[in-house]
Amino acid sequence: MRWARIEVAGKVYFGIIEGDSVKIVDGDPFEGYRETDERHALADVKLLVPVVPKTFYAAGLNYVAHVEEQARLHGREINLPKKADVGYRANNALIAHGETITLPRDVTEKVEYEGELVAVIGKKAKNIAETEALDCLLGFTIGNDLTERSWQKEDRTLWRAKNTDTFSPMGPWIDTDAKLQGMETIVKVNGEEKIRFETNNMLFSVQHYLSTISKYIELQPGDVFWMGTEGDSPNLIHGDVVDIEITGIGTLSNPIAKEN
Repeated sequence: MRWARIEVAGKVYFGIIEGDSVKIVDGDPFEGYRETDERHALADVKLLVPVVPKTFYAAGLNYVAHVEEQARLHGREINLPKKADVGYRANNALIAHGETITLPRDVTEKVEYEGELVAVIGKKAKNIAETEALDCLLGFTIGNDLTERSWQKEDRTLWRAKNTDTFSPMGPWIDTDAKLQGMETIVKVNGEEKIRFETNNMLFSVQHYLSTISKYIELQPGDVFWMGTEGDSPNLIHGDVVDIEITGIGTLSNPIAKEN
């Protein structure tokens, strides 16, 4: 099943995607819903961010090649993480599939994509074992953790580098049937493939992260966890379009424009 959050005639609904149409529901996939007879062509509705999270979690360095690239970028020795580090992002940075990533006037040329798998929590979970962790998920969606690398080096926190308005595209929907095994992430810029990697080839698994967090923080329905990225990125500029495909889920696409 694919859950979308959509806007129709100025009103916001959750809906179930069926082929090229979406069926409106009364309620939501987290607290419960009832299917209605209202249906719209997918092309006629506006896709919104598929969930506005209560808490927006993000994995630290979670793929080997990305660790190596960040070590090179910051001039330090390659040192693979010994434990799963958990960070946070800001909801103000979220935008939907198709919406424009806006680069502030003072960005440098060091703006990069980070194509990421996003786990969406479906029910409350506390002190869960890794073997049970996936049971708390509603499903998966896709994220682009855009990063301004110069700001990342200059600031003590990531408040600008990753949390600037529009720097966290997420969508296009939540897929409840997508399976971690066999997933592949493909990132294209202006239609040209830049990287392809096994999505589940992480240093620390989705299950491990969720279990770790739940020891200290109760996971809530609607929370999201962005799982990190692999490799490095070309510098992105005004006019570029970034497409992030994860097999079994779909494609998240966003154009880039710089402020005048």
